[in-house]
Amino acid sequence: MINNQKIIVVLPAYNAEKTLEITWREIPQEVDSVVLVDDCSRDNTAQLAQKLGITTVVHKTNTGYGGNQKTCYRTALEMGADIVVMVHPDYQYTPRLVTAMAAMIAYGEFDAVLASRILGTGALKGGMPLYKYIANRFLTFVENILLGQKFSEYHTGYRAFSRKVLETLPLEANSNDFVFDNQMIAQMVWFDFRVGELSCPTKYFKEASSINFRRSVIYGFGVLGTALHFKLNKWGMAASNIFRHKL
Repeated sequence: MINNQKIIVVLPAYNAEKTLEITWREIPQEVDSVVLVDDCSRDNTAQLAQKLGITTVVHKTNTGYGGNQKTCYRTALEMGADIVVMVHPDYQYTPRLVTAMAAMIAYGEFDAVLASRILGTGALKGGMPLYKYIANRFLTFVENILLGQKFSEYHTGYRAFSRKVLETLPLEANSNDFVFDNQMIAQMVWFDFRVGELSCPTKYFKEASSINFRRSVIYGFGVLGTALHFKLNKWGMAASNIFRHKL
């Protein structure tokens, strides 16, 4: 807990048995609870999570990366979270930054925080494939223009949100696939939330989850589509469900 704010870390998991424990052991003591949602893994991720004492939710069928996160956030809010930090349990990002990210929200500076691999020089040094780095920079450039922002990247899987953000965004309207992450950022901009960034090292290794080239291409087109729909909605030329007006 920080500044009397209840902090819950959520772990959207799929076949994360080999990296779950090392990820869990780096979660700071300030965290009040940890929730893992297992998206019908083929390994023993759920059993290991339960053995470690992690609150575990198991999907009977695979719902996709976005579908997994929807369950993560619903569960955390039901447990009374004031701040929710999403960390991948594949140990690509260190959970040691959870405290810093949560504090930026707990003390009222931001509504959400993104841990950026691009700030500094950590991405390529951490092993990010060159084609992914180039695609990241290109997509981020286009998105910044269309969304009117100056983020260093839109594609990190390490994020912190206030309760108000998660209760405001129409998350159920979002994709169940990987573009869910990108839609969330566009929605936060749409609803005028204050989004901060924090530099984060990253590690690419065999056990770390990563989408293949074909799925990366699909994701890339989804990202561009999200940014374009954002702009069209701003101009009043479209009415996308993911950009519903404030109630």
